[in-house]
Amino acid sequence: MTLPLFSPDDLPELPSPAQVAQSTGAGKPRLRVPVRDQIEMRWESLEDLLETDHPARIVWAAVCTLDLKSWLSEIKAIERHVGRDATDPRLLVALWVFATLKGIGSARELARLCEECLPYQWLCGGVSVNYHMLSDFRSQGGPKWDELLTNIVATLLDAELVKMNRVAQDGMKVRASAGESSFHRRGTLEKSLEEARQQVETLKQLAEEDGAELTRRQRAARERAARERQQRIEEAVRQCEELQQQREASAKQSGRKVDEARATTTDPEARTMKFPDGGYRPGYNVQFATDTESGVIVGVEVTNAGNDGEQLPPMLDQLKDRYEIVPNEALVDGGFATKSAIDHADDHGCTVYAPVKNEEKQKGEGKDPHARKKKDSDATAEWRARMGTEEAKLIYRLRAQTAEWVNAQCRNRGLWRMPVRGQPRCRIVALLFAITHNLIVVGRLRPAAGS
Repeated sequence: MTLPLFSPDDLPELPSPAQVAQSTGAGKPRLRVPVRDQIEMRWESLEDLLETDHPARIVWAAVCTLDLKSWLSEIKAIERHVGRDATDPRLLVALWVFATLKGIGSARELARLCEECLPYQWLCGGVSVNYHMLSDFRSQGGPKWDELLTNIVATLLDAELVKMNRVAQDGMKVRASAGESSFHRRGTLEKSLEEARQQVETLKQLAEEDGAELTRRQRAARERAARERQQRIEEAVRQCEELQQQREASAKQSGRKVDEARATTTDPEARTMKFPDGGYRPGYNVQFATDTESGVIVGVEVTNAGNDGEQLPPMLDQLKDRYEIVPNEALVDGGFATKSAIDHADDHGCTVYAPVKNEEKQKGEGKDPHARKKKDSDATAEWRARMGTEEAKLIYRLRAQTAEWVNAQCRNRGLWRMPVRGQPRCRIVALLFAITHNLIVVGRLRPAAGS
């Protein structure tokens, strides 16, 4: 049902309270009537308007303790020199952290909130921001976000608030910003690529022949959009070739028929993978490694692999590169427990705790699932025997309450679909979730340590 639209002039004239009172025979009612044309002078600042315990204040206080020299070193506007003042990176980091905490991933939505919503206005403090500034700050700061996570965890390690003796790792499927209809085979991709190249050339010719039809900004925007589309299709062709080669190599070992590979022109690095609900969609595999004692995320990775079979070794290497420390123990689910992963962890002095695959099935067949198998290495055989002990099973219980808890926190903050495209930018989003999570956890760790 569609309601009719009225302008203020079309509204019927309502009876006054006095007229209503006369019609009912009662006395004139005393009412509080809205007065919207009354001019008032308010002596309040943003500081006075926001509650003293509001989460925005907590986020700002936490961000102000961070070392942002990587961003500050790039600022060219310095004292006693010409140039427009740069926007404080603390403000932009705080805006994205607070937005992530509230489940906001869109730069346009964040820019709108900075104009209309008090907590975001308080963070801005009168500094104007736009969605281009917010988007560029997030997407172009990959190494800086990585360094920021490292600095936060390293500081906690120095303060002994994080021990990293034992970490739990888990993968989480996140929907990519691409639809199933955007996947095409190589022939279609090459045809689309030729059309995209022709479009770029056409726009260049139009700009040269009739430059007065559009403004310079409009022409630049159209040409940029056409170039970006051409680049995405070129990347899709490359990804399609790479995926086809992988399938053919896998088919030689299994002897099965190879299906022709497809890639998406929207987000070429995304892959179709199985999600927890049983459906298949384009997505990314977000990996978090979390310290079990403190709940601090210490490692982040984003891959387009549909399973977790090869994800433990890269994470251990990442932790060693970040902090020069390898955890003594790694708690992972059965999908991570491959022979190569267990051997790699053993080479780094890390003990793996993961359930043995098909344990109940082997028991039903009268086999000992914890006995050494024919092709087992020493490290794999030790893992099998270890997981048969009650002590190992008790330790492994910490995985769910750590890794699954972190995943649930990220889901509650909106990590269901990537707001950006491309694996590097999706990794920045995952890093931002990890940084936000850690700043909240640190707020609880410090008072506990002080007591």
